[in-house]
Amino acid sequence: MTESTTPIPDPAEELLFLTRGVTPTEAASVSAVLRGLLREETDNLRRAPEGSQSAWQVSQRAIRPAVRAGQGQWRGFSA
Repeated sequence: MTESTTPIPDPAEELLFLTRGVTPTEAASVSAVLRGLLREETDNLRRAPEGSQSAWQVSQRAIRPAVRAGQGQWRGFSA
């Protein structure tokens, strides 16, 4: 079974230049730059955030240390 892929339309191909007298070289340059910017932006949207933690992860605390029984171990202050 083969999978068929449909090509994703390129937004840069739908450019309409309002400036008169744009040469094919200038149009190709502008579309190449815009295509690169679009690719970079979509790659940034797909990438997972680096080193960021959710609010739930930030609110978590470490596990309490073990409670030790013995003389003076339960007091959090000096008498």
